[in-house]
Amino acid sequence: MMRDGSDLEFREDNVAVVMPPGASGREGSSGVPAEPRPNQRGEKEVSWVNTCRNLLLAYQSFGVVYGDLSTSPLYVYRSVFTGKLQNYQTPDAIFGAFSLIFWTLTLIPLLKYVFIMLSADDNGEGGTIALYSLLCRHAKFSLLPNQQAADEELSSYKYGPSGQFVSNSPLKQFLEKHKKSRTALLIVVLLGACMVIGDGIITPAMSVLSSVSGLQTAEENLTQGEVLLLACVILIGLFALQHSGTHRVAFLFAPIVVVWLVTIFAIGLYNTIHWNPKIVYAFSPHYIIKFFQETGKDGWISLGGVLLCITGTEAMFADLGHFTALSIRLAFAFAVYPCLVVQYMGQAAYLSKNITSIPNSFYDSIPDVVYWPVFVIATLAAIVASQAIITATFSIIKQCHALGCFPRVKVVHTSKHIYGQIYIPEINWILMILTLAIAIGFQDTTMIGNAYGLACMSVMFITTCLMSLVITFVWHRSFLLGGAFFLFFGFIEAVYLSSAIMKVPQGGWVSLLLAFVFIIIMFVWHYGTRRKYNFDLHNKVSLKWLLGLGPSLGIVRVPGIGLVYSELATGVPAIFSHFVTNLPAIHNVLVFVCVKSVPVPYVSPEERFLIGRICPRPYRMYRCIIRYGYKDIQRDDGNFENQLIKSIAEFIQMEAVGPQFSTLDNTSFDGRMAVISSRTIESSSSLIVSTVQEDSLDAINSIQSSKSLTLQSLRSAYDDENPQLRRRQVRFQLPYSPGMDSLVREELLDLIQAKEAGVAYIMGHSYVKARRSSSFLKKLVIDIGYSFLRKNCRGPGVALNIPHISLIEVGMIYYV
Repeated sequence: MMRDGSDLEFREDNVAVVMPPGASGREGSSGVPAEPRPNQRGEKEVSWVNTCRNLLLAYQSFGVVYGDLSTSPLYVYRSVFTGKLQNYQTPDAIFGAFSLIFWTLTLIPLLKYVFIMLSADDNGEGGTIALYSLLCRHAKFSLLPNQQAADEELSSYKYGPSGQFVSNSPLKQFLEKHKKSRTALLIVVLLGACMVIGDGIITPAMSVLSSVSGLQTAEENLTQGEVLLLACVILIGLFALQHSGTHRVAFLFAPIVVVWLVTIFAIGLYNTIHWNPKIVYAFSPHYIIKFFQETGKDGWISLGGVLLCITGTEAMFADLGHFTALSIRLAFAFAVYPCLVVQYMGQAAYLSKNITSIPNSFYDSIPDVVYWPVFVIATLAAIVASQAIITATFSIIKQCHALGCFPRVKVVHTSKHIYGQIYIPEINWILMILTLAIAIGFQDTTMIGNAYGLACMSVMFITTCLMSLVITFVWHRSFLLGGAFFLFFGFIEAVYLSSAIMKVPQGGWVSLLLAFVFIIIMFVWHYGTRRKYNFDLHNKVSLKWLLGLGPSLGIVRVPGIGLVYSELATGVPAIFSHFVTNLPAIHNVLVFVCVKSVPVPYVSPEERFLIGRICPRPYRMYRCIIRYGYKDIQRDDGNFENQLIKSIAEFIQMEAVGPQFSTLDNTSFDGRMAVISSRTIESSSSLIVSTVQEDSLDAINSIQSSKSLTLQSLRSAYDDENPQLRRRQVRFQLPYSPGMDSLVREELLDLIQAKEAGVAYIMGHSYVKARRSSSFLKKLVIDIGYSFLRKNCRGPGVALNIPHISLIEVGMIYYV
């Protein structure tokens, strides 16, 4: 029977939630006894532990977050004084450029990101996808299919301020009412994601080329081709090592960046004192006014070079999930920010006395005694900067796939200990080819920098737009406050963005081209996927038709469990009727499985499974919905079948004691789901579980009991070819319980016997085509674009880790 003391909560949408004793579904819920307040000594110990933890995380963040931002002194001044600004290479212009750099670093990374953006996390996660997820949960902006009211009961769903206050602003009502406005919001988010992907292509070329360019300063005999060859070798090696994972070399990253920051701080301080201490006057914004008075329109265009000093700033927010907001704040405010300011100040002091050194400002400003050690450190720091953005690119693509906006790709987990570190082989090699093409095609860091700045500033501007909505709809602040945030930071970033757009003909077009290609891929995939889902939604099998067939469904029910995969969270998919009408038999236990994404970063294992019943008990038809967050990773741990059986068994017993279930009529079965906690399953005594080796005598008898020599031989051959996939087989037994209802016992026995007979996975092998009456553009998107992406991405069975030996595919044509 159901374990003693467990709480069963029923929701309005017929979702039952099994909770552990004394626990509540959400932190801070009423009715939970307050924990005793620790004594003063305990508080000091906790405070000391948290302080040490944050300091350690701050140290680790140097190698992951700040590699890109800290290497920008390699190329900023060179990029500022290009084009027509070469006619204004004077000490006053250099003072003005440094003043611009200082206030840009202060206003955007320090004020906007450190003090404001880091507070807008989504369950500890950051980035544009996290902001979009927050908005989707606090307003009806989501375009994800198969969303349910049960998803709102997830413990991570209502993260943030209390949702008691509901904003009814006209802007919110407009966005919720008009689907086109929600689609436009999604496109803006995807544009930001595409710019991040473009960043992952441009950053390695920019950083490595900038670092190795120092060789030409020291060795004049080296040609541009030889330096380019060295850069390409470094880039190939960088991408070739991605499969081993960041964690294998991560212990080197933080020390490299720390040494780099100390080095540039010391060099900057030396240059300031040695060359021109009066550079400290440039902290005054008065020099910015003088700069624009002297340079005019040319000075505005040069802002495209100034903004390179903040490239990599978005990583502070995007990589928030691996650290804490406090640790990132500490690292930037007390280390990165002062080191960068002093370095830029030192370069400006040197250049004010050595105007001709502007094209190689960083390497020329290095004292000869330490030149080669600094060159080696700069090269290593550039590699670290490239590694960080490549890893972020893998993560953003994974998140876009969870939103249904990117084709299925192979995701490899590179660390057993660090959650979220992934490697995507196909994307890695595409990034490498495009990065090499940019490095070889341009060979000029100034032109690459124009593309780099446009990509970074576009992401920042999009983040500002989303953040202004978060302030209003999530934080429930005044619309004026959200508008003030947008006007202040949006104006500053718009000025920089307009300058970067002016440099589109000088290399900036690369960012736009890359973003255009990736957003077309995302749009085509999202459009085709939604059309396919809508077809399933409008062609569901009628429940009355199933009830009219009777428990046998009009065909033979054979031993075994059939897992029918579909994107539908309610109803029976059309492939099932196609399967039933074309084959003479079906398994005596059927489970309709839906694997879906929800707009939260993570779903805890205790809340992942939703179990329900589709038809009355004699039909033996169930539904299982498996929920993942946009940062969750679907691991193949070999335990899915066993966990599913235990969840269904727990649901069967829970249903027997739940009066809310028995009072409803048969036609309302579908849609009533229960959240089965894994902790409940582990502590429950529903089934007795025993584990045996797959090649043991019991397993052999189990295979022979299927009375299929063909299946036995195929399975044996499959196991011989894949020895790494041999798993421990779990046997279930029903414990003796005199008080158990006879119908419940019979159903549980049928479930156990079906599991012993074997599990088959049934999935649709769909062909999606546009209707004949469709427009030419729709036929182009569906018949060519979407079909091409489906043929060249991973199959759904592989993506869901379904064993090929047990897969049954049902062919079906979708006319959308």
